[in-house]
Amino acid sequence: MQGKNKILIVDDDVLILDMYSLKFSQNNFDVHTSLGSVDALNQLKCGFCPDIILTDVLMPNMDGLEMLEKIKKEKLSDNSFKIILSNKGEPEDLERARAVGINGYIIKATATPSEVVAQVKDIFTKKSSL
Repeated sequence: MQGKNKILIVDDDVLILDMYSLKFSQNNFDVHTSLGSVDALNQLKCGFCPDIILTDVLMPNMDGLEMLEKIKKEKLSDNSFKIILSNKGEPEDLERARAVGINGYIIKATATPSEVVAQVKDIFTKKSSL
């Protein structure tokens, strides 16, 4: 990866946002965070266009998959890589995620923060070179 890639991390847990913000910052990312889907959509509607959107699924008001559906429908941040970071990994969750065009799905409980960063980099690098 050259330069700093912009990543938008979306979660409803401030501690998760802080932890991943620090980890991605330490790995040469320009980190932006949103406390929930509604805030993330507002940022995107105001013209923010990250290289990567990393989102949880389970959030109040609007879950991460609903947010991704709206992003797709409203053509917000079309060129962003969309990656799910969630503890929800049932087949129906994966199917719904594929339907909105995600680039990757990481199960939070099975990956350390450093592994999450490595997986995001890997997904981004592989898909970018296609």
